[in-house]
Amino acid sequence: MRKQVDILCVLSLFGAILKWLSVPLGVPFIYSLFGRENPLVFLIPVAVSLIVGFLLERLDTNPKLGLRETFLLVSLSWLGVTLVGGLPYLLAGEGTVAIPINAFFESMSGFTTTGATVMGSISFVTHSPEIMLWRQITQWLGGMGIIVLGIAILPRLSIGGSELIEAEAPGTQFDRITPRIVETARILWLLYVVLTITLGGLLYGSHLIGLSPEMDLYNAVAHALTTMPTGGFSPEAESIAAFSSTVQWIIIPFMFIAGVNYALTWRAFTGNPRKLYRDTEFLFYSFILLFTTAIILAMTFGNTFEEPQNAIRHSLFQVLTFVTTAGYASHDFNTWNSMAQTVLFMMMFIGGCAGSTGGGIKVFRWIVTIKTFFKQLFTTIYPRAVQSIRVGKNVIKNETARRVTIMILLYIFTFLIGALIIEIESYRIGLELETLEIMSASAACIGNIGPGFGIVGPMNNYLAFSSLSKVVMIFLMWAGRLELFTLFVIFIPKYWRN
Repeated sequence: MRKQVDILCVLSLFGAILKWLSVPLGVPFIYSLFGRENPLVFLIPVAVSLIVGFLLERLDTNPKLGLRETFLLVSLSWLGVTLVGGLPYLLAGEGTVAIPINAFFESMSGFTTTGATVMGSISFVTHSPEIMLWRQITQWLGGMGIIVLGIAILPRLSIGGSELIEAEAPGTQFDRITPRIVETARILWLLYVVLTITLGGLLYGSHLIGLSPEMDLYNAVAHALTTMPTGGFSPEAESIAAFSSTVQWIIIPFMFIAGVNYALTWRAFTGNPRKLYRDTEFLFYSFILLFTTAIILAMTFGNTFEEPQNAIRHSLFQVLTFVTTAGYASHDFNTWNSMAQTVLFMMMFIGGCAGSTGGGIKVFRWIVTIKTFFKQLFTTIYPRAVQSIRVGKNVIKNETARRVTIMILLYIFTFLIGALIIEIESYRIGLELETLEIMSASAACIGNIGPGFGIVGPMNNYLAFSSLSKVVMIFLMWAGRLELFTLFVIFIPKYWRN
């Protein structure tokens, strides 16, 4: 019986994952051979991932993954890949991301699909198209999950794959499409790829027929790579506001799909669409979006927007981008009234569906929490009554309900601690911020949302914060993507003891 965490096992499997990072790094490297960036900017990280990955993989030729190793492997993989992924920013030496802490921040924001940026100038004048493309690729890789991709392509990870995916995947329990976990991982990535290609084709098609002159092939690929992972990085400083209304209408349904459980989407696309309107979480998710859009519409129509079409489009777009944590902006919502901003801030704590690429707390957990609340009221009146919590046809175990409640409390506690540290640090360096700005910065990082309000609004960035604040935000992004427990457990002393 294993008594200690097997470090060599973890490092070996991490090495197997790390060496495959050279493949996506090779895309901007090939691009740089014909572009303006020095190819060494990507060739060096390719070599690092290959050499370090190969050496680490040799540490244990027969790794046996246990539960404790699972938590460490998932946490280490996201951290290690982020560190290597930040090397191109440093080597390029372009703009504000050439500073180590900023490069790490940008890389973590990319892989965790947060979309918060410390780029002082988002333009091809300051940054090469190759660096901007790598920025987009990091979000696409992180959307479906590094571990899910690893299981899909690495046979060594198939043993213990279920535990690995559950430690990484957003939600309370991983939804298998097939009995074999490897096949499920491959199906999810196949769907992810197909949706990305479809969106890219539609975006570029709008350009070819003259409906969006700015949406050239590069922009179409870039925004397809960051929409499906609900990432939010854009090579345009004004995000989606830089494009026509046609582009925004095309992206809206894909943001919606990205926030839906991918397993449910697969079943709906493969001949069982009735699964959608029979799924409690999907229906509640849709209701939240429609209800909140109606509220925002009522607050902005006739005030911020004069035309009904503009009001509906921007209201729906921004509600979607907050709930699904897509991180885009079709309009500078910093200019909206305080009531509309307050509603959007509340949406930062909803999140997409379990099993989606969206961040946040997740709709499923809120459903369980609401039902737990009413169950407690019922048992207060009828102490001897036995009442189970159901979500659709599924009975939720008390242990699951307890875990959901603890997760939400831990999420809110971590968010508040993060906001407190950011506020203290901002005061120390003389950065005067309003409460909403501080709270939204912390919420946007832990929820992997990206833009907040004020100084961290959709047309602004996180550059003004101190190095300590950025470290805290990096931790919030990391913890939020792994949904707290997976990361926090490795900081408990008992985790490392016999």
